[in-house]
Amino acid sequence: MNAELWLPVVFAGLMAISLLAYVILDGYDLGVGILLPLGSEAERDTMIASIGPFWDANETWLVLGVGLLLVAFPLAHGIILGELYLPVALMLLGLILRGVAFDFRVKARDPHRPWWNAAFAAGSLLAALSQGVMLGRYLTGFAPGAAAWGFALLAGAGLAAAYALLGAGWLIMKTRGALQARAIGWARRALYGTGLAVLAVSIATPLASAHIAAKWFVLPDFLLLLPLPLGSLALFALLALSLPRLARRQAAGNDSLCWLPFAATVGIVLLSFWGLAYSVFPDIVIGRLTIWQAASSPEALRVILWGAAVVLPTIVGYTVYAYRVFWGKAEGLSYS
Repeated sequence: MNAELWLPVVFAGLMAISLLAYVILDGYDLGVGILLPLGSEAERDTMIASIGPFWDANETWLVLGVGLLLVAFPLAHGIILGELYLPVALMLLGLILRGVAFDFRVKARDPHRPWWNAAFAAGSLLAALSQGVMLGRYLTGFAPGAAAWGFALLAGAGLAAAYALLGAGWLIMKTRGALQARAIGWARRALYGTGLAVLAVSIATPLASAHIAAKWFVLPDFLLLLPLPLGSLALFALLALSLPRLARRQAAGNDSLCWLPFAATVGIVLLSFWGLAYSVFPDIVIGRLTIWQAASSPEALRVILWGAAVVLPTIVGYTVYAYRVFWGKAEGLSYS
């Protein structure tokens, strides 16, 4: 097979896997950060403890995804990051703010800790909103005008709600007692916000991009793609029905299905990502560049592929190891 044809497809797949892993893994810890102000002081410590071993390493997937974009698709990298300069800068500001706050809240005296908690929550929310705006701008092909920016802001709010739902599901799975009960309530509220946002974005996306509309609303493609929205709807229904029952089971001291909300939310993310990937492929800049037009030379891609073959399994390995070591319920935060 011609390397000029298959190598760009391989790297597009690797980049998609990296970004999907980031959305799921860093998504839940950003969601926990967004929910942090809703907990009591003791609960905030437990919430931080639940993400403490993972949150920093989760961001590795973002670095990998952007790195692959830079080395494998340099033309697209210049266009995308140039167009998204402002939201990228705001995202980095949010990630820096939450990183600093995470460390300083430990060392701060009691009167100052609420400020660092607020900074961690603000950084998490800013990063989530910025990433959603980046997605919205990308899907409209960076179109100018108020309508395109309004769609981007809608996508920002939707992604923040989805991260909050992921974070609540993570807390349901990783905590117990009063905090677990409150996390179930947070998940029920975030579920409706996420559902409304997904519905609005699903309707607005084909309206905002004729390119995407043409890929979805033709036969037989429409029938083949129908399982994606139907599967998402089924998972939303499962969450809506299971969360009240989970609350009753939790009150009775039974949390055997505590993993269900997080797993169902991950399923929604997977189906949504699959739909977005189909909508965009084979373009890497919608309506302007395909992956083959933006790719580096086959010789360069071969060399980069050897590096990816080492780096990607390493990241997967230490991620699996970290989650295996810190499996189970989060305990009280301790630095002794």
